[in-house]
Amino acid sequence: MNTLFARALITIAGFVFLLEAARAQAIFRTEISSVPTVTLDTADFLLGKKDGKPAMIAGELRIPKPGTDRLPAVALVHGSGGVGFNIGMWVGELNKAGFATFVTDSFTGRGITNTITDQAQLSSYTMMNDAFAALAVLAKHPRIDPDKIAVMGFSKGAIPSLYASMDRFQNAYAPEGASFAAYIGFYTPCNTAMIGDEKVSAKPIRLYHGIADDWVPVGPCRDYVARLKKAGAKIDLVEYPGAYHAFDVQTIPGTLQLPQAQTWRKCRYEEKPQGAIINSDTGQPASFNEPCIERGTTIAYNAEATDAARKDVVEFLSKLFNK
Repeated sequence: MNTLFARALITIAGFVFLLEAARAQAIFRTEISSVPTVTLDTADFLLGKKDGKPAMIAGELRIPKPGTDRLPAVALVHGSGGVGFNIGMWVGELNKAGFATFVTDSFTGRGITNTITDQAQLSSYTMMNDAFAALAVLAKHPRIDPDKIAVMGFSKGAIPSLYASMDRFQNAYAPEGASFAAYIGFYTPCNTAMIGDEKVSAKPIRLYHGIADDWVPVGPCRDYVARLKKAGAKIDLVEYPGAYHAFDVQTIPGTLQLPQAQTWRKCRYEEKPQGAIINSDTGQPASFNEPCIERGTTIAYNAEATDAARKDVVEFLSKLFNK
């Protein structure tokens, strides 16, 4: 059996729990799509290359109501743990509000379970390429309005959902004639200064972050948001006091310590030409073996922050898409 096809089947199997949830919520239609993409290392992505190793990932589309009208949609990009409970929660919330959803799984088709203890398994920038591949699938679907597709990512997946707003990445990787209508990131790593990162889409960007987050601290996002606002971007950062990383994952039992989870909370990075990312403090190439990389993080569910974020995201998208 073709390896890519076999991995695609495994990926599809991984969406069974989401299918069951869809039935419970009386979603009109659920479709599983193959999403052709490529695996790129960070340097190749930054250089705009497109000839990486071919990969086939899966995406789950939920259409919340019958008819022939075109609906607004949200493409969701998971974090280091893969497609988790919070993704299902957000899908249900968005479907209830009348938005179609498309959940991509960047891991299973590539033989990855999670990257919590080993982030080097997959570049977050490859996941951005996957998000653009998902946009290509959605933009062609007869029930989706191609001008009303937002992207929403979590942690590792929030790097794609934020930086896909950059003009240079849209020019290099977005499908012809299509672009995201909004960029939403939850507990987003903002600690890399990218070349051209102030030249972003005119479409709105919205970030949500817990102030107590010790996996991905909020400080670098405050700095980046300030820079973008000064440059005229439509961006807002919503902060939640006392909220840790993964504050929207209801299944986390209390406050949970992850002693082996990799974190770059003390690292500051910047992009140099030729696809190089260096440590701003040492001037050396970035790697997962440098001293600023640590292990040990905290995650915890925060009901108050989650409820506020759910309300804000739905209101933001409803206003944006005139629903």
